[in-house]
Amino acid sequence: MSENWIRVCSRAELLPGEYRIAWDGDVAIAVFNIDGELYAVEDVCTHDGGELAGGPVHGYEVECVRHGARFDLRTGAVTCPPAYEPIAKFPVKVEDAAVFTRDDRWD
Repeated sequence: MSENWIRVCSRAELLPGEYRIAWDGDVAIAVFNIDGELYAVEDVCTHDGGELAGGPVHGYEVECVRHGARFDLRTGAVTCPPAYEPIAKFPVKVEDAAVFTRDDRWD
């Protein structure tokens, strides 16, 4: 696997209930803090390409504000239509008090 990790923010800047966006090339990655656990997904709804970050979070699910599709942040799986394709899920690591992620789909 590639070691091309992208710095998202400091750990202190991503509190429970918050999210941050990082870019790996032209891929927007949303990193969510759910009760202290970090999850990274591609910030694109597979239904119509809308952004997911900023949408309501229900437990481990993020809801697209455009049409209500929901996705599980732990797995990327669709939990509510109109989307039927999962979103990409990415690795997250915390190192030296900073949060990192990367698009590892092509490694």
